Formats: sequence, C-alpha cells, structure tokens
Amino acid sequence: MKLEQELELLEGLLRRIRLTWLLRHFRARPVWAAFVCANGFVAIAILSLVAMLSRSPFVFPSLGPTAYVLFFTPRAPAASPKHAICGHLIGLICGWFALWVTGLLHVPSVVAEGVNLPRVFAAALALGATGGLMVLLNVGHPPAGATTLIVALGFITRIWSLLVIELAVAALVLHAILVNRLSGIDYPLWRPKPHPAPLPRPGP
Repeated sequence: MKLEQELELLEGLLRRIRLTWLLRHFRARPVWAAFVCANGFVAIAILSLVAMLSRSPFVFPSLGPTAYVLFFTPRAPAASPKHAICGHLIGLICGWFALWVTGLLHVPSVVAEGVNLPRVFAAALALGATGGLMVLLNVGHPPAGATTLIVALGFITRIWSLLVIELAVAALVLHAILVNRLSGIDYPLWRPKPHPAPLPRPGP
C-alpha cells in the first residue's frame, strides 16, 4: 500500500478518536503498523475467547491472513465482505467434498495417518476446485485456499464445525466493517466498490 493511502486511512481513524498528535510525533509507517497489529490482536483475541468458552473451532489458522487483508488492504476486492465470506464458504464446501469423494470423512487427520494417495488427491482437488470456483464466481479471497486445505487434510471435518468456522469469518468481517468505517474508509457492506475507469490519455 502506498504511503499516501496509509496516511489517508490513518488520519481518518486518528481524527475520529482524537489521536492525530501521533502523526506529528511519529512517522506514518510505524503508526500504521501499530494499527494493523492492534486490530489483528483484538479480532483474533475475541474469536479465541469465544472458541475457548464455547469449546468450538471459532478460531483457525486462515483467519490470520484474512484479518491481515481486511485491515491492511481494506479497499482491495479480496478484502470486501462478499469475497471473504463467499471465499471461505467455497473453501469449506470444496474441502468437505474432497473428503467425501475420497472416503476420508471419518479418517484421522494427516498428522495421525500421514500422507497417502487418497489424501494427496483430496488436497489437490480441494485447492483446485476452490481456486476455480472463486475465479468463476468472482469472489477471490486467497486465505480461503488455506481453509480448504485445513479441511481436506482432515483437521476439521464435522458439518457443525464447518458452520462454526463460517460464523467466525462473518464475525471477523463485522469487526472489519466497524473499524474501517470508523476510520472513515469507504469500506463496502457487501460487494467491493467499483474502481473508476481511468481517464483517457491525451493524444500526442
């Protein structure tokens, strides 16, 4: 992200919480790093507490890169609520489908069983199908590739657990909506904002 964009996002947030003096005393990049760090910390801490209290998989590895995308590049299409929610949903479905096709739904994870040919096929099918469907449906969200592998490798296989994971994604997206809009960012409520068409260059 360009420094000008960082400054724009930072000034919007700091103005609302009356901390603009930070930019007068510190360079923009360290303050921006602290912003991303704090939001990632708060978002995952809340989800982890919910996971601890409910004893459910409300926090899982691919939420980390999703949080980074939502707070570091909030204007990118991949950071929109539609792309995050639909991307992870596709990953979950494709991962579960790959397990079902290969007969691995009730088999221990790859850590316990090791890598065999059915597991290789399940992982390859899950990731390939996830990438293809995200392109086809125009909902690209790279962290969903990690989600589908988590399922295809057998770490999370129960339908209920998959639903909980999707709820966790929705909760993280809601947090991003609140924080980014508080910052004054024109963050979408669902689909990404269309980029304006570039102006035509003047002729020679």
